[in-house]
Amino acid sequence: MAQDPYDALGVKKTASQDEIKKAYRKIVKSSHPDINPGDAAAEEKFKAAAAAHDILKDPETRGKFDRGEIDASGAEKPERRYYRDYAENPQGQYRTSRGAGDFADYSDIFADLFGGRDRARSGGGETVRMRGQDQHYTLQVAFLDAVRGASRRITLPGGSDLEVRIPEGLKDGQTLRLRGKGAEGYGGGPAGDALVTVTVQGDPTFRREEDDIVIDLPVGIDEAILGGKVETPTIDGPVKLSIPRGASGGQTLRLRGRGVKNRAGTKGDQRVILRIVSPPEIDDELAEFMTSWREKHGYDPRKGGKP
Repeated sequence: MAQDPYDALGVKKTASQDEIKKAYRKIVKSSHPDINPGDAAAEEKFKAAAAAHDILKDPETRGKFDRGEIDASGAEKPERRYYRDYAENPQGQYRTSRGAGDFADYSDIFADLFGGRDRARSGGGETVRMRGQDQHYTLQVAFLDAVRGASRRITLPGGSDLEVRIPEGLKDGQTLRLRGKGAEGYGGGPAGDALVTVTVQGDPTFRREEDDIVIDLPVGIDEAILGGKVETPTIDGPVKLSIPRGASGGQTLRLRGRGVKNRAGTKGDQRVILRIVSPPEIDDELAEFMTSWREKHGYDPRKGGKP
């Protein structure tokens, strides 16, 4: 039996969608099979969290679970009717919901047990048709592939390959649903889905904050004082960035529309944080110049620039 999704994520039933998302991402980062190779308990915790998140991330599906319309695995629950439902029947008969008489065909029992929602007639009887189970996979992708979009192939346990399209702007911990790529159905029923949870690898240059891209840009003393244009990396390739005259370390410059594309089709910005870097060697000429300059124009930046 599948674990209660709220218990699997360690949240209350009153948790907000944001709290559910944070709890899921926390489990993914701590229990991912790639981080815990050979740890069966961690793998089971990860799988349970992925299945739970698949139900609770969608308010509509979550509502169905809360109302008891689906179980913890996402399968629809069979209609249950009780004696009092039939006692009010004006005909005074105890009938099945299908109106088949006093006793239903045994195939109904199996359909109810297995959560089947469809039945196909074969000869004089009925065959239960069941949807196949969803199958869970994990996939690591590079940072730039996640923000720009890409296509990757994963090898399934049976040896076959599955192509996974990484949509532009994919976030760390997001789960992709590949319709009909899960386990085969039973009795001619449809196949389940493949649920691919993606872990986005870090990047030495870029980091993501919501839809913005953030980088640290080293600039020399002369560039900070005199200003100028310097080459700056972006997720779409290098561009020229204007450094204002008299720039300070920690100052943030903004490149509009150079961030990540969101679902609305708009892009965030790229924020460039300036880091002033001294020359690798301070020669005598520079030291003498700075000494002379300090004697005439020295200031204390910790006191708002006052001498």
